[in-house]
Amino acid sequence: MSSLLKTLSALALLGLSSLANAFDLQQLSDQLAKPEVIHGSFIQEKHLRALPQPLTSKGTFVLAKDHGLLWLLKTPLQQDYRISAKGIARRDGNGWQMLPNKSAGAEQNRIFLAVLQGDSSGLQRDFDLQLQGDTQQWKLTLTPRSMLLKQVFTQINIDGGTLVQRIELLETQGDSTVLRMQDTTSTKPLSDPEQHDFAE
Repeated sequence: MSSLLKTLSALALLGLSSLANAFDLQQLSDQLAKPEVIHGSFIQEKHLRALPQPLTSKGTFVLAKDHGLLWLLKTPLQQDYRISAKGIARRDGNGWQMLPNKSAGAEQNRIFLAVLQGDSSGLQRDFDLQLQGDTQQWKLTLTPRSMLLKQVFTQINIDGGTLVQRIELLETQGDSTVLRMQDTTSTKPLSDPEQHDFAE
């Protein structure tokens, strides 16, 4: 009888530990917020209903905790963006110029920054979040709550492991955007030019 009790108690403990190990939003936030700096490259495909082939752009990015995101388009045209808590800036011949904050693009970039930084509390203000998977392979589904976002997006799907790997934005008009993050590393510190870009 005692061996049966031991077995039952061991099974109960296993059940509790598996519950305790269930991957939740807080753990995902902690995981994504851990790196100080992330460097990588990206491929962005914009699928428009009116076009048979997606519009593809490529570039590199730098995500720095407490600073924001440098989004450096290389093809089909060269254009540098900086996304931070202050808003979105675009680089021109005179340096960084702030862009109007009220556009749908600005809203999309704000969401994008929150996703990459693991700011689930920020996302929960605007979306219902559903998380599946574990630390090595997870999928987060965002369904808009606010009327403003419902007018733009039907759903946002994010896939990742240690870091975010893929973001899919499904728009109400039937268009969609897929972002694939590649060659990501969290071992390199900010370079001097990158520090300068964030400080301007």
